[in-house]
Amino acid sequence: MRLTLPFATAVALAAAVAVAFSDSSIVVLALPELYFHFKTSIVGVSWVITAYNLVVALGALALIPLVGRFPRAEAASGLVLFLGASLGCGLAWSLPALFTFRCLQGAGAALLLAGSLPILSALTGSAKRGTALWTAAGAVGVAVGPALGGVLTELFDWRAIFFAQAPVAALGIAATIHRHVRTLPERKTSRRGPLTANAALVFLFGAIVGALFLAVLLIVTAWQFTPITGALVVSALPLAGLVTSRLSRSLSVAEGVVSGAVLLAAGLVALALLPESSAAYAVPALAFCGAGFGLAVPPLTRASVDEQDLGRSATLSVGARHIGLVLGLLAIAPVLASTVSTAGEQATTNATKTILDARLPLTKKVPIALAIRDEFDRAQDGAIPDLAKPFEDAGAGDDERVRTAEDQLLTAVRAPLTRSFRPGFAIAALFGAAAALPLLLLRRRRTA
Repeated sequence: MRLTLPFATAVALAAAVAVAFSDSSIVVLALPELYFHFKTSIVGVSWVITAYNLVVALGALALIPLVGRFPRAEAASGLVLFLGASLGCGLAWSLPALFTFRCLQGAGAALLLAGSLPILSALTGSAKRGTALWTAAGAVGVAVGPALGGVLTELFDWRAIFFAQAPVAALGIAATIHRHVRTLPERKTSRRGPLTANAALVFLFGAIVGALFLAVLLIVTAWQFTPITGALVVSALPLAGLVTSRLSRSLSVAEGVVSGAVLLAAGLVALALLPESSAAYAVPALAFCGAGFGLAVPPLTRASVDEQDLGRSATLSVGARHIGLVLGLLAIAPVLASTVSTAGEQATTNATKTILDARLPLTKKVPIALAIRDEFDRAQDGAIPDLAKPFEDAGAGDDERVRTAEDQLLTAVRAPLTRSFRPGFAIAALFGAAAALPLLLLRRRRTA
């Protein structure tokens, strides 16, 4: 497609759509920093994500009777609200304030996503091209969100995630009021296919919570990777998704969804059974998740969006995705909070035993043990314990015995924490496997 002014305008609007979708997951690598900054719990900090997705889901469903009438007004007003709420999130002074602005962000995103597809179709000249651009923006936004948020958190801090969204929203506003926007006529239809595809999207996005929320928390909190290192590990997911999304074009809806659901569930099972805290094991597992997501989402989007009823069908598709994310978060976060609490006690016991058994002189053991105690005390106050620091202070750089003790302690602490994530990954894997059921049931009915 030639780089014309309408197409450039479509790209600007698609970028805003990608940001709205990315906000479902963009803060996950910043959760440890938020956890420390606001001194909250795992369940509390998870609501920074849940609040946004819940409002998008409810807002999208509430808009269904109204969409398609004034898409430019819907998208423009949504972007204005999204822009203001993004700045509010960046300036948030407390956790309740951040929740409030995240809810406003979600309301703006619901309006934007409800009105954007008809506009993109008008700008690109056809419903097919508009749907393809909208689908690509959504898939890229969800998958790339964590890595992008991690880079911004590492280079600046968590507030930069929200401030960076404002210019993109501003460009989107300019796109929605562009003179080339003349939305295509629609007629309302009712088909079983979109409903089946949306049911599959609910389960699929419930499953991706395991890769976008659980895996990131495991890598950054339990393994103590930096946000930017975590972003590099998590980038295996969107890269694999990009590769398989091209392959999905040659598959039927059923083939893409079933194969994608199997790969996604397999990746989540692999994450549940990680033998040790190593990126060498996490990257292939996340790649499986991304490959499954890339295979399943494009055909499901095509099946869920009716070209004769773009606004309504796209809004229902958005609602289904965010309902899945909310259900996944609500199912997994409480389980994780419970298992991590128990694992923390075991990790403390393991740390104490490791220090006592270490082949170190008493003059080194005592300072290290006291420093580790202080680090665990910091964890109770909401900080992430830096268990390497006591060993660095004790001369790990020059003393091989101290380095050996450090490696033994980190292994002893990380092992129970890593295992505590298994139930959450198992729940996510069940969501992934269930994503294939609606398509299989529909196919069975047709052949019966």
